[in-house]
Amino acid sequence: MSARREETEEHIKERENCRHTKHCTGYPERKLRITGNTDQTTSLKLHPNWSTMETSKKTQTAAEQLTDKDLSEQIKKVTKDSHVRAENTELMLSFQRGQVSLPQYKLLLSSLYKIYEALEEEMDRNSNHPGVAPIYFPAELARLESIEKDLEYFYGKDWRDKIAVPTATKRYCHRLRQIGKESPELLIAHAYTRYLGDLSGGQVLGRIAQKSMGLKSNEGLSFFAFPGVSSPNLFKQLYRSRMNGVELTEEQRNAMLEEAVRAFELNIQVFDDLQKMLNVTENHLQNSSSLSKSATLQSNSSTMLRMVLGLFVALATVSMGIYIF
Repeated sequence: MSARREETEEHIKERENCRHTKHCTGYPERKLRITGNTDQTTSLKLHPNWSTMETSKKTQTAAEQLTDKDLSEQIKKVTKDSHVRAENTELMLSFQRGQVSLPQYKLLLSSLYKIYEALEEEMDRNSNHPGVAPIYFPAELARLESIEKDLEYFYGKDWRDKIAVPTATKRYCHRLRQIGKESPELLIAHAYTRYLGDLSGGQVLGRIAQKSMGLKSNEGLSFFAFPGVSSPNLFKQLYRSRMNGVELTEEQRNAMLEEAVRAFELNIQVFDDLQKMLNVTENHLQNSSSLSKSATLQSNSSTMLRMVLGLFVALATVSMGIYIF
């Protein structure tokens, strides 16, 4: 018992000493392997007693290790309410319910094309900027070519002449062009909001869209596919780590958080305007259908009336002929 007590007291003293030093030394080195499609090996120094004292505890994930000082966590916090509002727009609820229609999807793709055109052109132009370079992943994330492929599938080769976007989409694009020229580091807020949002829900939303619209293949759904990303979770960890490492002044950080909220608000406005466009289109089609039916009924009525009048004339003529005869 005394030997056991001495061993315990020694370990307690060692832990107390560790609290007052920046790093604890003398721990055995253990290698942990994180496997996705790409293997990564991380060396960690572990306390000798962890094998017995910590066996019931799970290794913390990268997400759990983030602090309130990290930019990604701060953005997540300040955009929480806006995120909920975006998910509850009529357009997004249609996706969640599995009721997205082909007209809805085509209008959404048209706006996404314009938005990503502006975002990716500004990202390309500022790819060497210190605030953009760390999160510049065109091979993994670029969406423009995928959207073009989808639009050609739905509209044909002359799709550029057929697509239409609402005012909110134009406003969003103008903002992206503006910050690309004036404050390129703020592109992080928009890239993070759009790319990681699409990457997170891409596979699920793609399946919902395919089923809802009755598509027999993945044609028209290229937007949801990220062939350059083998492990979405590992990639998102890398992306957050990169953006958290961007050096920002306090003023720039505050501006970034404001821009993140703005990004969500701009997306919400786009979703709402798209739904309004769809409602107007549907009402127009319904009115046109009603007018067509009304015209058909009137035409049929006129034809019937002429037939009845013709019959009466014929009968009257026959009667007159019999009477004269």
